[in-house]
Amino acid sequence: MEPNALHIWPRGNYMCIALPNAEGSFTVTLFLPNQGNPSFTTILSGGDARALFARDFADALPLIPELEQDFSRNPTGVLGTLYLDRWHLQGRALLIGDAAHAIVPFHGQGMNCGFEDAVELAELLEDATASFDHAFAEFERRRKPNADAIAAMALENYVEMRDRVDDADFLLMRALERVLAARHPGRFVPRYWMVTFTRLPYATAFERGEIQAQILRELTAGKTRLNEIDLAAADRLVSERLTPLLA
Repeated sequence: MEPNALHIWPRGNYMCIALPNAEGSFTVTLFLPNQGNPSFTTILSGGDARALFARDFADALPLIPELEQDFSRNPTGVLGTLYLDRWHLQGRALLIGDAAHAIVPFHGQGMNCGFEDAVELAELLEDATASFDHAFAEFERRRKPNADAIAAMALENYVEMRDRVDDADFLLMRALERVLAARHPGRFVPRYWMVTFTRLPYATAFERGEIQAQILRELTAGKTRLNEIDLAAADRLVSERLTPLLA
């Protein structure tokens, strides 16, 4: 396999992925629902795992010679998203990071979101005139929309990885996204880039990502190839609906 790439086997409501390691090996993870078939209620042993891989991930099976042992040695984890109505108790206690807004890992932003919490809280606490009660309440007001946004985007990425990355319409939208990003730098910026490589608030990236996704859907509707898309119309939509991002 290509040693410097993430490999995904999408299968609808479940998937297998292989993440590359520095020395050339891969860390392979199987994501299944907790209920249904297949799920972690039906795949209970190494033998069950081998049968599943033989049926659904046959090309990966020869690359995992100790599949049964690996499956048995590694416990099944549980992924979830934590939604809380309140993060603070007056000025006496405050939740930050995963304690306030744990998310699934499919955007790679859990730790970064916690770091952003720490920076925001430190800035609020530097204000000598602010009470803890005020600082904690203001922290929640500022950070909760961003935490909700990255939680939603992480879940959307999971659905995209397990169900869409091999769809022709999805691939066409991604190809057009690259074209529009090149034609409109600083205005049409892919959402993944905004989240991963800028300091834009998550809520801003989420909002702009929704607008951009709608533009892509409109332009690719009924199309099968990139050269069928009216780029002049695309330019107009981008200019009308997206303001330039501040440097």
